[in-house]
Amino acid sequence: MAATSCARLLSPRCVHGLRLGSRVLPALTRAAPVRSHRLGPADDELYQRTSVSVMQKEPDGAAIIYSYSPRGFNVSGNRVLGPCALVPPAILQWNVGHHTDITAESLSLFHLLEPRIEVLVVGTGARTERLDPGVLEFLRKKGIAVEVQDTPNACATFNFLSSERRLVAAALIPPPPSSAGE
Repeated sequence: MAATSCARLLSPRCVHGLRLGSRVLPALTRAAPVRSHRLGPADDELYQRTSVSVMQKEPDGAAIIYSYSPRGFNVSGNRVLGPCALVPPAILQWNVGHHTDITAESLSLFHLLEPRIEVLVVGTGARTERLDPGVLEFLRKKGIAVEVQDTPNACATFNFLSSERRLVAAALIPPPPSSAGE
């Protein structure tokens, strides 16, 4: 009788528990979960045929400033009204109205970028204006070179550096109506 009980407990139908009559009791120790499929040496041949195609290895074109006006900028076909921050591939509204509004806080976005930018081109409007030395020191400590120019020249400098595939960003204030170049 003991042999029949042991045979019943060890029967292949009772892998996950003990069978006593018509009832199945859970096993005292849980077996490891059964996975649906394990890879074997023969399966490797199937996965060697898988390939990945990279559609775009690097950006085909950097942002280009096509034109500027007292109302804003045309950047790669996108119309931007008012001051803007160009952090390729993004074009952002920049909340400054005049060169005196440019502070370390208004430029803090540029040092947070990853990968880090090399050069920040600042366009101050119709004329090249001096920025607060504390602002320039702030960017220098962050490892960012700053080029401060009037907006028409800043646009040209940004386009040149961008065409050389340099890590460049721009902070631009539109020029007043008398010096618009559109």
